[in-house]
Amino acid sequence: MPLSPARKAEYFEKMTNLLDNYDRIFLVSVDNVGSHQMQQIRIKLRGQAEVLMGKNTMMRKVLATYLKTHPGHPFEQLLPQMKGNVGMVFTTGELGAVRTLIEENRVPAPARVGGIAPIDVIVPAGPTGADPGQTSFFQVLQIATKITKGQIEITNDVHLIHAGDKVGNSEAMLLSKLNIRPFTYGLVIVMVYDSGSLFEPAVLDLTEEVLLSRFMAGVGNIAAISLALGMPTLASLPHSIANAFKKLLAITVQTDNYTFEKANAYKEYLADPSKFASAAPAAGAGGAAAVEEKKVEEEESEEEMGGMDMFGGGGASDY
Repeated sequence: MPLSPARKAEYFEKMTNLLDNYDRIFLVSVDNVGSHQMQQIRIKLRGQAEVLMGKNTMMRKVLATYLKTHPGHPFEQLLPQMKGNVGMVFTTGELGAVRTLIEENRVPAPARVGGIAPIDVIVPAGPTGADPGQTSFFQVLQIATKITKGQIEITNDVHLIHAGDKVGNSEAMLLSKLNIRPFTYGLVIVMVYDSGSLFEPAVLDLTEEVLLSRFMAGVGNIAAISLALGMPTLASLPHSIANAFKKLLAITVQTDNYTFEKANAYKEYLADPSKFASAAPAAGAGGAAAVEEKKVEEEESEEEMGGMDMFGGGGASDY
């Protein structure tokens, strides 16, 4: 049912106010989302985000009007995304937390004839609860079965539907018979807008640890290239200083009439390594001596007992 002029004006005003007050927006797809589920999503997001739904033609018109009064605004990136069953979730909160709230509100749903499967559907092996008279139904779908305890049993897991395929009548009937609801539906985040930047939701998976590790890997690559070309940079400077120190140290330890403060410890060690020996090795040597002494005592004890005869007597036999 089309909106009345009053409702259209109200919608225009609401969306314009949201565009004025928020600089973080999730563009979401609302395919297969019912009104009750949408109500539950709004309740979950209350206080965290504002959900706006509507016809994409209406939303494009409001956005185009807004851009006329704000020429060059980054919101112009949103216009090409306004297609299909699309909605907008406005927020000022942390994007990762709001995304979690959006994506966790999903409900299971049956496979409907003609629908596009969002995921692969695999029917597990096992009893189906169907009587033997329905064997022909499984044969049409080329599913191997056997009769066990008066019911049909699927012998192997069956890859029934591939992601992206259209659900056929037979597949839908089989899943209904087995009481399998393979799909879950909810808001699907298509794009994310944040303060003038538009990007895919996968970018939100980049944590600080991931960014830091990638940054350090880039710094390492720059340092390696700089060292190979002999062109000093901030990334290669610590390595250049370390390499220069190693060269100076190598020359200094081989001369007797020259040294510098940082090289003294190395020269002293090379002159007399025993001065740097810790107490731990000495203790270890003492422990080894004790073990050796105990071993000798055990061997002597065995030699003394070795003279006993089979009756426990002394080694000197009367025979």
